[in-house]
Amino acid sequence: IGEEALIEKITHRLNHLGGSLDPHAAFLLHRGMKTLPLRVRQHNENAMKVASFLEGHRAIAKVNYPGLPSDPQHERAERLFDGFGGMVSFEMVDGVSAAESFMHATKLAAVAPSLGGIETLITRPSTTSHAGLSASDRQKLGITDGLIRLSVGLEDVDDIISDFGDALDHLARTNGKRVANVQVKS
Repeated sequence: IGEEALIEKITHRLNHLGGSLDPHAAFLLHRGMKTLPLRVRQHNENAMKVASFLEGHRAIAKVNYPGLPSDPQHERAERLFDGFGGMVSFEMVDGVSAAESFMHATKLAAVAPSLGGIETLITRPSTTSHAGLSASDRQKLGITDGLIRLSVGLEDVDDIISDFGDALDHLARTNGKRVANVQVKS
């Protein structure tokens, strides 16, 4: 943002010299590239195990992960890729309120609208990355208000699964108390 002459001067210099990283950013990039294959492999393994766990849980209505044989794109993904990535999305049986409760009951996953990284992150795209779309446009894309997006991290996968199991158990207990406290009028 600035005067046209300044923008032209900056553009000319960038076109000739290119953008450049500061030395520390270049060091971090170089260092990170050395472990990238290990991190990607672990993301793939962890996400597959977490997706399998979620798919088998009665509180989960649907899991979207191309590594699962039940996923409509599984055969295609298997043909094209060596792994299936670290991103999983899923729908809770009880919808948006259950999704919110689940997300806030987890202890290991950080509620954050980000992708990738080494930590497990969880969010609802309808309130973050896709909040700018209308509800009908989100629906056309398969992004319901209750959809949870999970970026599976590099933590011990048994810890992730245990945390999610505890959060789902907490949700079941909370829902059970709500149902138990409902008074029936005669």
